[in-house]
Order: sequence, then structure tokens, then C-alpha cells
Amino acid sequence: MSPVSWLDEHGDALYAFAMMRLHNEAAAEDVVQDTLIAGIQGLGKFKQGASVRTWLISIMKNKIIDQLRKSHRESPLDENALDADSFEQQFAEDGHWKKAPKEWSEPLTQLEAGEAKSQLMQCISGLPEKLRTLLVLKEIDGHETKDLINMLNISSANNLWVMLSRARDKLRLCMDEHIA
Repeated sequence: MSPVSWLDEHGDALYAFAMMRLHNEAAAEDVVQDTLIAGIQGLGKFKQGASVRTWLISIMKNKIIDQLRKSHRESPLDENALDADSFEQQFAEDGHWKKAPKEWSEPLTQLEAGEAKSQLMQCISGLPEKLRTLLVLKEIDGHETKDLINMLNISSANNLWVMLSRARDKLRLCMDEHIA
């Protein structure tokens, strides 16, 4: 295991991981660089027999959190600009859907076959930045609510859940458009 070859061996995977979470080329490149530097500095902590890529990604997760905290401290979340009207217009007065979500024929089979995976990634990428960041950190990375509130400077757990609901709804609408 030579740190000299890490960029060649793991650079693309690290960059893709960072882009999915940061959606900014410069920030993703910075995080990859910071991760590799931290990996070299922490080489003594690496457990032999473990996967270098897994270890680097665990370092990167912390670097991404630091980046998100920094960027969200600098630009507070505008919770009022999240399409509340379009979300509420999808429901009738009795709380039921005006137009029910589509039934997917075999969603698990489609995902496993890769048919829906690229569309899912496109739909996630198309979400507004704040919603995309929140959805990825909660649903893909598994961060806790209290951590997300602090990390993304969200005023309350209720607002976080409203935002997640809106993100999921936008994701569902996008997938409904593109998956039979």
C-alpha cells in the first residue's frame, strides 16, 4: 500500500463520492485533495488488511461534513423558498393525493439491472442544492436529524422533516416522469 498510487487507484471513486454530496467541482476536488493529505498524515492509523478505499472514504465523509458546515454557515438556508405552494397543490382538501404516484412495475429489479439507477442519480442531481444536500446526507449517508440541523443550520427538526418531505416528493415526481 503506497500513498503514491492512491490518486490513480482511488481518485475517480473519491471524486464521484464527493460530487454526489457537494455537487460542486472545485469543492469536490478540494475535498479529494484534503482526504489524500489526511490519509498520508494518518497512515499510522490505517489497519492492515482493511480496504484503503473504504478508509479514505471514511476520512472523506468527515472532510465533506466540514465543507458543508462551512458553506452552510456562510449562506443560511432560506426555508421559505422551497416551493411550499407546489407541494401543497398536490393534495386535495381531504389530504389525499390529487394524482396518485405511479406504480412501478418492478422497482427493485429495475434498480438492480441499472435501468433506474442512472435516472435516480439524475433526479437527485436535479434537486435544489439545499434539498439535494439534505436528502443525500440523511438517506444515503445516514446522518442523524440533530446532526443535520446543526450541520446545515436548519431552525428545527420540523423544518428538516418538511424539507425532506419536499425533496422526496420532487424526487418521486422526477422518477415518475422517467420510469414506466
